[in-house]
Amino acid sequence: MAKLQPLIIIASALAGILLGRFSPSIASRAGGLIEVFLMILLFFVFLAVDIREIKRSFSNIRFSLAALGINFIWTPMFTFILGALFMAGEIDLQTGFIMLMVTPCTDWYLIFTGMAGGNVSLGSSLLPLNLILQICLLPVYLLLFMGDAVSFSAGSILTSILLVLVIPLVSANIVKFMIGKLLTAYSDTIQLFFLCLAVLAMFASQGTLLLANPGLFVSIFPPLIIFFIVNFFLALFTGRLLKLPFKDTIPLLFTTQARNSPVALAIAAVTFPQRPVISLVLVIGPLIELPVLAIDAWILKNQIKYM
Repeated sequence: MAKLQPLIIIASALAGILLGRFSPSIASRAGGLIEVFLMILLFFVFLAVDIREIKRSFSNIRFSLAALGINFIWTPMFTFILGALFMAGEIDLQTGFIMLMVTPCTDWYLIFTGMAGGNVSLGSSLLPLNLILQICLLPVYLLLFMGDAVSFSAGSILTSILLVLVIPLVSANIVKFMIGKLLTAYSDTIQLFFLCLAVLAMFASQGTLLLANPGLFVSIFPPLIIFFIVNFFLALFTGRLLKLPFKDTIPLLFTTQARNSPVALAIAAVTFPQRPVISLVLVIGPLIELPVLAIDAWILKNQIKYM
């Protein structure tokens, strides 16, 4: 399963697109299942995390400052440059690209960190900061780079994300207290299973719209791939520069690569209901991102074996 992980995730995305295209009834229900699958998935992620270690993770100032610097200073500037180079004159395309890239992930990165054998508890310490900063700074980035006033309800979005994170965290620790580590042995396989279900649901919900605009995939693919390659090596270099253990560099790598497309998509749907291209960019992003993260996890996991 671990060796086939990238192919399994790609197959899930393609299956989701086909389901969305040929089964409208499934497509209409799939969107509501994404958060459910993510919550179950995160339950098994947190099941393997000692809550006491998350507190200690906040003391790692080097890691936190490096992650926040890359996510909220370097990435927005780099995103603007990529958008200007590859999407000049395409306002909606650039807006969607910026919304995708300036919102660091609050769930996927923990899953892939765990799959790669990285320090999940250290990565978890970034959740509150990533969550608060991206909601506060998203309108700032849009105003700074696009020049348009954007307004949306951050309160409702914050509440929904906190529920998706807090419920799995609390539930996992209750179960762990009651039955110990009984389920931990099966955690990796179960995580991959629910990750694939979440991917399938995400693409099923937007499959028809995506297939109707195939040219957007071609437009967004080059800048996204450049972003992933540059940030991959930037995180590795930063980890070595700061003399972080390799297992601590892994969450740094994934938190600076994984993007929060479900949250950005929800914001775009409310803020720009008459501009579907913006939402489509946020749907296409994970189609490229998830296979890349899966391949990264596979590479890093194998790297650990030889260290």
